[in-house]
Formats: sequence, C-alpha cells, structure tokens
Amino acid sequence: MKYKSKRRAILLLADGTIFHGKSVGDKEGTAFGEVCFNTGMTGYQEIFTDPSYFGQLMITTNAHIGNYGTNADEVESEGVKIAGLICKNFSYNYSRQDADSSLEDFLNRNELFSISEVDTRALVSYIRDNGAMNAVISTDVENIQALKAKLAEVPSMEGLELASKVSTKEPYYYGDENATYRISALDIGIKKNILRNISKRDVYIKVFPYNTTFEEMEAWQPNGYFISNGPGDPEPLSEAIATAKKIIESDSPLFGICLGHQVIALANGVSTYKMHNGHRGINHPVKNLLTGKGEITSQNHGFAINKEEAEANADLEITHIHLNDQTVAGIRMKDKNVFSVQYHPEASPGPHDAEYLFDQFQDLIKKSAKEVVS
Repeated sequence: MKYKSKRRAILLLADGTIFHGKSVGDKEGTAFGEVCFNTGMTGYQEIFTDPSYFGQLMITTNAHIGNYGTNADEVESEGVKIAGLICKNFSYNYSRQDADSSLEDFLNRNELFSISEVDTRALVSYIRDNGAMNAVISTDVENIQALKAKLAEVPSMEGLELASKVSTKEPYYYGDENATYRISALDIGIKKNILRNISKRDVYIKVFPYNTTFEEMEAWQPNGYFISNGPGDPEPLSEAIATAKKIIESDSPLFGICLGHQVIALANGVSTYKMHNGHRGINHPVKNLLTGKGEITSQNHGFAINKEEAEANADLEITHIHLNDQTVAGIRMKDKNVFSVQYHPEASPGPHDAEYLFDQFQDLIKKSAKEVVS
C-alpha cells in the first residue's frame, strides 16, 4: 500500500477564504489559477489534458480520483493543461486492466502540483454562491500574506487571451490523406477526439495555428472549415474573429465548437460575457430547438454568448438551449453554411448524444463539394 499525503496544504481564494488539505504525494509546491469545478464522475485524465482548462485550478466533485489509473491513449492533448488539481480522496493505488500507470505517476511526469483531503463539497458550494475566482494552492502554509500578494498579481480570466498558449506552433495534418474531403481547422485549443470524429467521416484535416489568416487556410483548397474549442476569453481573439468573418463571407461550410462557437458569434456582432460559474461536466441537458429533442451533453466553458443579441440578429437562429439556465447552446446562420455549439459533441469524457453534429458538418461539406463540381 502506497503512502498517503501528509504535508499540510491550503487553498486560498482571492476573497481571502481558506480551505485546508494535504499535498498529493507529500510534495511541496504552489500553483495559481482560476478555480473551477467539474461534476463528471469519470474521465479525469481527459479533463486534465483538455486545452480548454489551461490556467485553471480544477476541483473534481467526484469523491475518488485516481482509482482507475491512467492510459496513454486517453489524453486530449500533449500533456496536462490544468494549472493544479484539488480533490477529496486521491487514490495512489488503482485497479483497471487497461491502465498503464497510476494517476500519481502521470501527474508527476507532467509536473502538476495537486492537493487532496479538501472538503470539496463545501468548496464547490462556496464557489457556486460566490462565483469563479482566482486562487492559489500551496504547501507554504506559514506565509499566507506572501501568497495573497502573489495571488493579487494573477490576471483575471476575463480579458485573458490563452489560445496562443495551447495552439500548435506549426500546421500539421490529421487523418487519411486519401479521404474524399478535406478541411482546414483553426486550432485555438483543439481536442484530439474532435479530430478523430471529423477524420473518421472521410475527411482529411490540416490544423493551423490560432493566428492563421483565412487566405493561408484557403490556400490548401479545403471543402470546409472548423474552429476549435479552447481556453480564455474569446473577445481578445481578434485574428481568429477576422478569419471567421472571411470564412463566413466565402460561404464555405464552417463548424465551431465551444470557444469556436463564441468566435463565430463575435464575427456576427454578438458579444460574449463571463459566466458566474460556467458549465463543466458530462450531464448537462440541452434542447435542440430544431427537432424538439433533448440531449445530455459534455460541457466545459466559462463564457457564453449574449442571448438577447443573438435573438435580435437577423442573420442568426438559436438552435440549442441549455435547459438549466436557458443560455445559448447552439446557433446557425440562416443564409450561410455556418453553425456552432457551445458544448462538446465529441465528449471524451461524456455521452454521445450530440455526435450527429459531425454528420451534419459532413453533410454540409458534401453538399458544398457537389455544388462546386456542378
């Protein structure tokens, strides 16, 4: 039986509130970021490697983390993207036939500082009431004032551009080069499972950095375009917004997910705002207004688009609504081949209710390709 963490640690919130815990693996360390929580009961490895979480301290509401270990194939990017982990019970031992290492070893390889034995139920309740805010986790429990001073210097997530921190530095290809169709994808924090879902629909993908122009993406002569998920505030992404505007003007098929959805909204003159807590979990109910059907979805976002502005925009139609708070979960352009959703149809982790959206994108690509040929 492995040791349990013994070193004292704290979580210090920006408003001065302190929660107590122990460092995972008896490590010394300090980590800063915006604190948020994910309600998923599984999929911690995918969550920790999701680029959309870059710069955030992750609270896991599931009582046990690490009990099924990790697997090298179950990552959504190269390396861990969260700034730190806060959990209740950390399992140093694991039992799963497909696991190739413990979560402790996985986090150590990625140099991630984590704390456990925190009253996460009380912490999440506090964050729900008081909203997402910056925080620090640390074993430097005797120097609270110094931690407060450093925490005060951490920038707010509102107004923070983070896509450049997680985007590819150089273009790369994904999928079968002999596929019938091909798309240009703008990487502002893309997940691997998105690429898997697009490519398995007879599509070859060229992935471009976050600041790529439309002209550079168009030069590959794609049949359509995709704008990915990602971290941070969408409004500072002026280059991505400009690229989205030109894609829209070209009337090419365009699909956006999460941050990509917000970029498409901004390209249409619809503003975004920072949410009180955001949506992070794998059981969020969404209604498809076009079909009347409900979907259980995987979500991870701290910003949303302005519903009143979307309703007033003559070029847009709201297609999906989040049933918990009536925020906009999907839009499409009435006279263009453009649509987007705020949630994650590729899940990983999560349900597969919304995978049809990739089929919808494929149908737009096929239709557009036929029109070009004719």
